[in-house]
Parts: sequence; structure tokens; C-alpha cells
Amino acid sequence: MYELKSQNILDTLKSISVLKRSGTKTDFYPYKIDFVLNKLIDDKEVINKIEYDLVYKYQDSFLIETSQLHDDLILLMNKYNYKASSKQYQEYFQLEQKNFEDATNIEENINKLFGNNERIVHENANKDSNIFNTQRDLEAGVTSRALGLKMLPELVAKAHLRGDLHWHDLDYSPVTPETNCCLIDFDEMLTNGFKIGNAWVSSPRSIQTATAQMSQIIANVASLQYGGCSANRIDQLLAPYAQLNYDKHMKDAKEWVAKNRREEFAKAKTKKDIYDAMQALEYEINTLYSSQGQTPFTTINFGLGTNWIEREIQKSILKIRIKGLGKEHRTAIFPKLTFTIKRGLNLNPQDPNYDIKELALECSTKRMYPDLLMYEKIKEITGSFKTPMGCRSFLQGWKDETGKEVNSGRMNLGVVTVNLPRIALESNGDINLFWEIFDEKMKLCKTALEYRVERTKEAKPENAPLLYMYGAFGKRLKAGDSVDELFKNQRATVSLGYIGLYEVCTKFFGGSFEDNKDAHEFAQSIVKALRDRCNKWAEESGYHYSLYSTPAESLTDTFCRDDINKFGKITDITDKEYYTNSFHYDVRKHPSPFAKLTFEEIFPHYASGGFIHYCEYPNLKQNPKALEAVWDWAYDHVGYLGTNTSIDQCFKCGFKGEFNATARGFVCPQCGNHDPQFCDVVKRTCGYLGNPQQRPMIHGRHVEIASRKKNMTPEMIQNAAQYEVSKQSDTQRMASQES
Repeated sequence: MYELKSQNILDTLKSISVLKRSGTKTDFYPYKIDFVLNKLIDDKEVINKIEYDLVYKYQDSFLIETSQLHDDLILLMNKYNYKASSKQYQEYFQLEQKNFEDATNIEENINKLFGNNERIVHENANKDSNIFNTQRDLEAGVTSRALGLKMLPELVAKAHLRGDLHWHDLDYSPVTPETNCCLIDFDEMLTNGFKIGNAWVSSPRSIQTATAQMSQIIANVASLQYGGCSANRIDQLLAPYAQLNYDKHMKDAKEWVAKNRREEFAKAKTKKDIYDAMQALEYEINTLYSSQGQTPFTTINFGLGTNWIEREIQKSILKIRIKGLGKEHRTAIFPKLTFTIKRGLNLNPQDPNYDIKELALECSTKRMYPDLLMYEKIKEITGSFKTPMGCRSFLQGWKDETGKEVNSGRMNLGVVTVNLPRIALESNGDINLFWEIFDEKMKLCKTALEYRVERTKEAKPENAPLLYMYGAFGKRLKAGDSVDELFKNQRATVSLGYIGLYEVCTKFFGGSFEDNKDAHEFAQSIVKALRDRCNKWAEESGYHYSLYSTPAESLTDTFCRDDINKFGKITDITDKEYYTNSFHYDVRKHPSPFAKLTFEEIFPHYASGGFIHYCEYPNLKQNPKALEAVWDWAYDHVGYLGTNTSIDQCFKCGFKGEFNATARGFVCPQCGNHDPQFCDVVKRTCGYLGNPQQRPMIHGRHVEIASRKKNMTPEMIQNAAQYEVSKQSDTQRMASQES
């Protein structure tokens, strides 16, 4: 199959360049004319005649103008008595021109917003479109989209509108040269102080003040960029400030407490301070709104601390999350929690922090978070240990000019995602044509990402003082400095995203490609090719192009809708009404967690700029050991693992478990309640959690979530874990015997 190639009559014109109406030169791509003619004409002989006529006319040319080629196709269709097809072709062209005009028309886009357009209103599950400041942000967003499309290179703008690629966050970029997501350098800011507005904030003298300052920093950073922000190793970050609390309490104890009880007194008081401070941070983040009308998308990482203060911070984070928010004890959506597991520290029962892992297990069965970072695997995959920026975007290991490893203070400049299923559909099963179209789309993506970098470099430090001048990005620039000082030499990342490996392989190998070795190798070759392009672009430019496994919250719907319009409903590809996230297993199937993770584990080694794995489970509250069996097995296989389990609650009848998915949303299976005021429905939207009753999702994402099948029952998980561990031990023993 890999060797087959259908010879195209127009292939002889491949060396000719094409001049677009915008003035841009591109290569000549015969498949585009083939697609148009086969869509409009049902006579293969006539199609061949038209293509031979085009070859005859242009064979000695060096350049073809798009407008001339357009006119020639119309003339030739009329020549061979396909006047209806000619008219249809003209109407399609006029419609595409009108769509571009409408997309760049501010008034038209405002009208769509006030018409409650689902794509706009439900694009981000973290935005409540009923709130005034969210509504204002949405109004500004549709205006920015229209202006942004005019600013983008025309080829990129039209490719975005057609669904060939997706320019992420068009409601912010490129109109404003904002960055995407970041690891905030809290250590630098809390140590040296910072300025917000007119107020200079000095270094905190207690853990309560430190977490209050963190909340202020998070709110401001979230308003100065459009993506998520993270705090790395928060237990180790905050420990020195909790130590100040302890020192103060010891000083008081020396005055008021008997000598043999002073340390006990100081520790008890400090533990209470730590709990109160971490609870305040949780509530403050969940009650904040950024200028974009959403709760700041925040991730906090913990788990590597070893002293009693660091351990207490870890335990407080988990206990507070387990307790839940407010009188109804709802599940907190933010901050996202990532817990680090490390062999010798907390993985096994004999490890000193194993008790905290047990608390993390309880928390995951009740609140889904924390997600896990496997220490050695993250280092192996990304080059150094750190938490993701927001949902899944990872920085690569990087050292400054002094040789010091730097993670906090670095950032991502944005994402452009390629529609892989479309390439497969356009190639129509021809593997060679697939790679030809792939090359074309990569050129488009490179153009888009290059523009993304150049536009972001146009920011000035005074546009976002907290980021550039007061430490959030690690260095403190002066007003006249170039922000490129923080981007170049691969300090920042810019990301090429991808979606729909499942659908691509389904086109070539059928719907059961997970068990097909050739399909898995083909999928792997695609991700490797994407990674190789990123590496090449990075070497050429000095900016770090990273391959990103796109979470595709709304894009899972958008790309699929675009392709339904272009290709119709195709079994197991577009008929599902959603595309599968990045490299993930088909959600409609229910393999064991071990089979699912084994299938997926190779892909992050290529797509190290962004990835996550997760498995679907039934309610695990009564059997955390089943979840631990997966965690322990996964430690040597994957770097970043999430837990999806049933934690919905009905406050009318008291039901706890999993709500039923229906066309109107999620409903209590016991009493039919679906009122968001009286229920708490929590689902993993993509890399992070969402509450679809309070903030409805776009149609395709809702269908994808409703389609998810459980991987195993708790009992089956434990039995399978014993088998996998035994199998792994046998493999290791055989390897040892051979050596």
C-alpha cells in the first residue's frame, strides 16, 4: 500500500510556481484541481481532457496566476458542456470570497455574537457568557478576530477560515502582541518584590502574605496574556515564608510557653497558618476574574518537598481540595493540581512521603485532580523537570549563558494547529499524496508561526510591566529594551499543534487501527515528521519550535464541522461529529488502562512540547488501590497522567456518581435534575476540568465526552495490573538472562 501512487496528468506542471491574488508565490499543487474537478464532474474522461488542456497551455510556463487558472477552468468546463458545474464552481468561489469578507467584517461578527452564536459563546468552557465582563471580552474578541484576519498573511488567514489549520486565540492575537502561557517566576518576584499599578509590593514576611501576593500576581498575569500560568514546586517555593511563621511562633513561645512544649506550640500554629494560607489561595483563585472575563487558568505543582513544612504544604493542598468549595463542597476547577511522583520519595510504601501519595490517591478518586508528573519520565521526555504551563504545554530543558538551568520565567508565544484528518481525506488513501499535501501544510504552518513570533516581538516592556519589567518572566527589562531578549536563543517556545491521528489512521487502515502495527507505525511516522520540522525551523531561526499535542477544546468540533461541509459524513471519521485529541486512543473503545497507555506512550517523546494521557474509570472512591495500580505501572511508561472518574453530585436527591449525558446536557440518573444551581457536574474538558452545566461546551466536545467509555472496573484493573507487572518482570528477567 505504501508504494502505490496514482499518476496525475497535472504532475508535469509541478515545477511551475503559482502567483496568488494576494501577490504570494506558492508551489503548484495538482491535487487541488483534481479535487475540484472530481467534485463537479462525474465523467473521468472529461476530467482527463480538461487536465490535458491545462498541461498543453501551461507546460512551457514558469508562473501561473491563480486568477487565470480560475478563468481557464471555467472556460474548459463550458467547452466540454459542463456549464452547470462551471456555474457551481463560480458560486463556490464567490461564497468563499464572501466568507472572508464576512469574517473580516466587524459589524457582521458583532451581530453573530448578539445572535448567541454557539461557536463564539461556548468556545471556551472557562468563560461564563452570562457575566458582564465576559460579554465585554467576547465583544472585543469578535472585533479582534476580524482585525486579526486582516493582519495575518492572507494565505494563513484563508487557511484558518477553510479549516486547513487553526490560528489559536484569534480573539487576542495578532491584534495585541501578547504571549500565550508561562511558568511564572514566583521565587524571583517574592524574593525581590514587584510592582502592580502604582503599588510596590515588598517581599512577604509570612506564608499568608505570600499566597495573597501570589493571587494578585496570578490575576494580573492572566490579564496580560491569553493562556494559562503555573507555579512550579509550590511546596518548596512557599516553605521559606512558612518558616518565618514558625520563627515568629517560636519567639512568642519563648515568652509564653513552657520550654518543653515550645516546639510543639510553634509547629501547631505554623500548620494552622499553612492550611489557612493554602485555603485562601484556593478560594481567591476560584473567585478571581481576569480582564478576559474568566477565572485565571492556573496550575500549581507540588510533591518534591521533604522537610516537615514542605510536607505540610502538600497535605494542606490535598485536604483542602478533598473538602471542596463552599457549603455544598463543590469540586474546585482551579487551580489545576499536578502532583510529582518520584521513586525513593513517595512511589512505594517504604518511601518517606508515601503517606502523601495515599492522600493524593484519595483526592483523585474524589476530585479527579491531582494529575501526576512522573519525575524521571518528565526529565527523559522534556530534558528537565517542571510542571506544564497551564494545561499541557511543556518547556524544554534550557540553560542560560552561565550554564544555569532555567524553567520558571519562561513562556510560550502561541500555537498553530494543522488539521491532519483533512490531509488524509484529501489524499483519498494515497500515501504518497498524503505526504505531498503534508509538506504543503507544513509550509503554511511555518509561515503562520514565523508571523506569530515576529508579531509577539513587537510588544514593549511597558505594555505588560509585570511580565517584562517586574519579574514574572524571570528577567527585569527596562522600558526601552527589546522583549526579544526573553524569547531568542530558544528561551521561549512557539508551538506546532496537531489533531486527529485516530481519524488519519482510520482513513488508511480502518477503524480498529489500535491493534494494527502498520497503523501505529504510520501514526508514529507522522508525529516524527512534525517533530523533525519543528527541529529544523528551530535551527534556522533560533526560536524553539515545539510539537504540541493540541487539547482541541473547541477545535475538536470546528475542524470536524469544516470537513463535514467539505467531504460529507464519513464513517468513523466525520460522522462522529468530533475529532480525537492529538494522539489519543478512540474514546468509544474500552481497553485496559495499560493497553491504552502502552499504545500512546511513544508519542510524547516526539511531541514533548505538550502532552497528557488520561484513562476513564467508574467511581473509585471505595477502591483507591485500583487507581494506585495504574499509577505505579504508569510510572515507568508515561510522564503526565490524569484521572477521569465519576464525581458528579446532585443536591436535590443526594446522588453521587455519574450523570447521564443527554442532548440538553448532563442529568441526574436518579431524579432527572440538571439545574446547575442544584448539581455539580465535573468532566475533563481536555487537559483540564470543566463544569458543563454551569458553562456549556461546544457541540463536538459535548458529543466526545458523552462517547467516552470506561477503561475497566476497579477489580479488573487490579487483576490486569498484577498481570502487567508479572509480564514486565518476565521481560526484565529474560533480558537479564540474555545479557
